[in-house]
Amino acid sequence: MSQPVGVKVDRLDAIRSHLYANGFSTIQALADAVGASLATVRRDLQILEQEGAIDRVHGGARIAEGSSVEVAFQEREKRHLSAKRAIATAAYDLLHPRTAIFLDAGTTVLQLARLVRINPMPLRIFTNGLTVAQEFLNIPNLEVVLLGGQLRSENASLVGPQAEAMLETLWFDQLFLGASAISSDGAIYSVDSAEASLNRRMLARSANRFVLADSSKFGTTATYKVAPLDTAKVITDSGLSRHWREELVNFGVDATIADLRAKE
Repeated sequence: MSQPVGVKVDRLDAIRSHLYANGFSTIQALADAVGASLATVRRDLQILEQEGAIDRVHGGARIAEGSSVEVAFQEREKRHLSAKRAIATAAYDLLHPRTAIFLDAGTTVLQLARLVRINPMPLRIFTNGLTVAQEFLNIPNLEVVLLGGQLRSENASLVGPQAEAMLETLWFDQLFLGASAISSDGAIYSVDSAEASLNRRMLARSANRFVLADSSKFGTTATYKVAPLDTAKVITDSGLSRHWREELVNFGVDATIADLRAKE
């Protein structure tokens, strides 16, 4: 009896994730990790090899060169998923039909894009995220514009001078911005200088600015400062510590706390 397609897809994802996290793995280790027989894992590895996702080597497999970036993005997308969905729901409630919005390339913002796909309304959507833009293929009532620029593979985003120049000709009613880190100095940080620079231009070209950041981002830091946190309103989740709730008040930040229980 064949397994449902969804089960097979989940298992393939689990194999990819295991190989990304652990490097080379034997077939036995993969079978133990995903709870499948050796024969099933061998068939799955054949499929993944044909897709170019993995390399099969004697006795096992490893992630193919060039595919680790995609898997890394998928891993980030899955982290704190309940929190990201709760935040996205709160952000969706702020949308107004027939307005122009900007969605950045973050994984929390991606969850908002998926809500818009499921429950579309007339919107002009601008984005620098390839994955975000793909969510809107063949969706009615949406006008979607993808910024041009240099591809930053790590985040499936477009950045650089061309993207910044395009932003200078645009104005948005609302911006929904992700964050790599929110540091103890009360600022938003990014892991990439080009991404940070583009984020600053997004903030400058938007009337209403929202930072979508799950509670794990608070009290962390990255290399490149984007802007003070009080330049935007914050939407986070109810996992945020009491200390950081107090800090948001001290920094003068308007914050919405999305209830995680609503997404459980």
